[in-house]
Amino acid sequence: MIASQVLMIRPIRFGYNAETAVNNAFQHAGGDHAQVAALKEFDAFVALLRAQDIAVTVFDDTPAPHTPDSIFPNNWISFHPGGLACLYPMFAENRRQERKAIDIIKNAFPIRQFLDFTHYETRGLFLEGTGSMVFDRRRQIAYACLSPRTNEEVLHDFCRQMHFSPALFHATDANGQAVYHTNVMLCVADRFAVVCLESITDKQEQTLLADTLKKTGKEIIPITMAQMACFAGNMLQLQNRAGKRFLILSHTARRALESAQVSMLEKYNELISPSVPTIERNGGGSVRCMLAEVF
Repeated sequence: MIASQVLMIRPIRFGYNAETAVNNAFQHAGGDHAQVAALKEFDAFVALLRAQDIAVTVFDDTPAPHTPDSIFPNNWISFHPGGLACLYPMFAENRRQERKAIDIIKNAFPIRQFLDFTHYETRGLFLEGTGSMVFDRRRQIAYACLSPRTNEEVLHDFCRQMHFSPALFHATDANGQAVYHTNVMLCVADRFAVVCLESITDKQEQTLLADTLKKTGKEIIPITMAQMACFAGNMLQLQNRAGKRFLILSHTARRALESAQVSMLEKYNELISPSVPTIERNGGGSVRCMLAEVF
């Protein structure tokens, strides 16, 4: 199941978020003009998608309350067939305010039911949407590396209610810090998976993940820790209205890949590579994080 429509939030006060930086090693403080640069990157990204006839619904962020990470809507909401949407518990308090867009979303999409997991925030337990989980929607598997932002109890609750099977593991970066979101080290597409297996130090967990991906018909395209640090795992497969498939990855990520890896990806889909360096540096997330798939 591949989305042909995405939701994107146009930033108005984008910038470095100190509340999320405590466990996001991809994030770095930037300059005073992050909003100006990020807006240009955002608009160019939207234009690239629309040029390929991928449906993009854009909502404008609001100045207040200040939500510096609103450009990453996939963390607080996910959409599912049948008019179902899920709301997720967020680690950073200022990110919880991104749910201010919920009324606009209700009016824009025919949502019949919400599954609301945000009550876990009162217990300090978090599950940040399709950042924390990478879905194989066809086989209803939720892949997740556990971290301060991805709690096992909440994940099991999600899987129980959504009839998904959990595939859990632990992943760390080159400095031994837990990978904060699964979608920076794993992308699951229709017939392939891009994964940083070397970030999983437990060999049994590493083997189990690889075996699960292979058993579900995926060709594994491995990336290195250095490539993961360049957002080479932060990809998303989409299709346009005609059913043509594309893989979305940033210019930073594509530049980090070897030519053989690019060739492997191009066997399956055309690549779209927007340049979003300001968003990546200040926000600690890349193009996949900017896209909330709509079904």
